[in-house]
Amino acid sequence: MNSYAITMLFAGLGIPILAALNAALGRFIGSPIVAGAILFSVAFSACLILALLTGPSAIKTALDAPKHLFLAGFLVAFYVLSITFIAPKFGLGNAVFFVLLGQLISAAAIDHFGLFGANVTPLNMMRATGISVMALGVWITQRAL
Repeated sequence: MNSYAITMLFAGLGIPILAALNAALGRFIGSPIVAGAILFSVAFSACLILALLTGPSAIKTALDAPKHLFLAGFLVAFYVLSITFIAPKFGLGNAVFFVLLGQLISAAAIDHFGLFGANVTPLNMMRATGISVMALGVWITQRAL
């Protein structure tokens, strides 16, 4: 495995932990929305410190970026708030299952059409089968008790 794969593996490991911790914080304080705001405040602070240390000129350049690219912030907010609210009611495993299923579908479409500047990787039968097997595997983990 190369360093990119290892980094993304750790990012993937962190997503359910993030969801569980933030859901627990939301339950503890009685507000999933406030828990989300706290999470984003901590994340913003960490990113701002890293940005200032590694590339402060990029902050100014970001102001000139096409505004539709900032939609990513709304998408991450939607993810965090929805999983913080839903995971305690629906179960973390079930919530993450549907997140993973959505990621598989979205990633396949983005790669197939080269959306947002991604490298084009056509969805052929072999790739569709692999994605289906991944989705089936995730589904089985939630059914095998």
